[in-house]
Amino acid sequence: MSVRVRYAPSPTGLQHIGGIRTALFNYFFAKSSGGKFILRVEDTDRERYSDESLNDLYETLDWLGIKWDEGPVVGGPYGPYIQSERFDIYKKYAEQLVKEGKAYYCYCTPERLEKLREEQIKNKSEYQGYDRHCANLTEEERAELERQGIKPVIRLKVPTEGKTTFHDVIMGDITRKNKDISPDPILLKSDGFPTYHLANVIDDHLMGITHIMRAQEWIPSGPLHVLLYEAFGWDVPVYCHLPMVMGKDGQKLSKRHGSTAVREFREKGYLPEAIINYVTLVGWSLDGSTEFLSKEQLEKCFKMENIHKNPGKFDYKKLDWFNSQYIRMADDERIASLMTPYLVKAGFVSAHPTAEEEEKILKLVKPAKERMKVISDIVDLSRFLFVDEPVEDETAYIAKGSDLEKTKEALEKGGKILFDMLRDGRKDEEIEEALIKLSQELEIKVNGVFQPIRVAITNSQVSLPLFDSISLLGLDEASRRFERALKMIKEK
Repeated sequence: MSVRVRYAPSPTGLQHIGGIRTALFNYFFAKSSGGKFILRVEDTDRERYSDESLNDLYETLDWLGIKWDEGPVVGGPYGPYIQSERFDIYKKYAEQLVKEGKAYYCYCTPERLEKLREEQIKNKSEYQGYDRHCANLTEEERAELERQGIKPVIRLKVPTEGKTTFHDVIMGDITRKNKDISPDPILLKSDGFPTYHLANVIDDHLMGITHIMRAQEWIPSGPLHVLLYEAFGWDVPVYCHLPMVMGKDGQKLSKRHGSTAVREFREKGYLPEAIINYVTLVGWSLDGSTEFLSKEQLEKCFKMENIHKNPGKFDYKKLDWFNSQYIRMADDERIASLMTPYLVKAGFVSAHPTAEEEEKILKLVKPAKERMKVISDIVDLSRFLFVDEPVEDETAYIAKGSDLEKTKEALEKGGKILFDMLRDGRKDEEIEEALIKLSQELEIKVNGVFQPIRVAITNSQVSLPLFDSISLLGLDEASRRFERALKMIKEK
């Protein structure tokens, strides 16, 4: 059997990390199996639909380098791949079920259904849901209702006896009593729009989908979908419900944990390879120990059996670490080009950097790689090179465990050691060793010496490595800033 899988998002919001993980799992399974990855746009929710969301879907997959074999834009033999262009297909198959006695027209008004719901709640009825009022209407009754201009919906006849079972690759057999399945759900609305269940099943069958990999939140829909497959006389695809993506607190990942839209991660300066690598490991592993896997490697080694049963936890700090490692491994020229828009936006360089500015940016890359977790960090790390804003708050100079008097002494003695040795052409390692020795003599921690010096020169507690900062500023400018800060601190 040739594997055919699909990613079928609804363009009602920006691409979420959880959705993209579903896309990646489907994509990598297809590639590792020599199969096809299909993109389908399920855009029948017109109230929440937006062009921005649809464009974000295409842009996100393109940024990640995920190419679909069939779908919108690229086409394919089973199109159209946008559900709003397939309404005639859904109507045809829904009416087929009516003709075969497996579905029926329902003329119940919204008012009647609301009243029914209220009564069931008020009476604490054991039976919740539609009461199958229209299931056995006569032809005469139907004709009268249509004469009144009532446009019907089409409902599926759900068996009231027996059970429905489907097998899930991860969860095993899942069984539900038919009486517990939503009673006679709507398949086709009165305006001709299909419900998710109808469109989903029809499209998966007609597009030849062999494996359905989707979030575990869709498990309750499984029995209903199986009933639909059986009603049409179609084979049921292989199901694989993916573990949920949780925050570190064990709750479903949401905005309260931090960024969730891939666009937000992209804007902050995460690299696509870091997102792909880390997100794929949330709920899947190769061997329980391998962490770094390229997109090309995942296209070969991904196996459905290695998907975890338990929810995967999304750790923002771990993603930051992955991203910092990929930044260090990247070409300097690439990092320079990625840093440039942030420097332009901050006003540090011109919109179209000059040759001199481009050279300055390139010189920034090597030291910046050692400090950046995300590319946008470059703004704060390099601000001192473009803007001279001296720090006048003495507390910024005082390291944890130190005090103002010790800081004054560390700054004065440390500065003399630093600049005397720099002017003598001594190596960075020698200077660092001398400053560490000073901290021991002053009986303070190493940072008690380095922090005030760093703040004096870079106007910040967080910056590029000290010696790189001095090199980029120039010895004279670094010395000028240091003397200014030393004078200010002595006056405190």
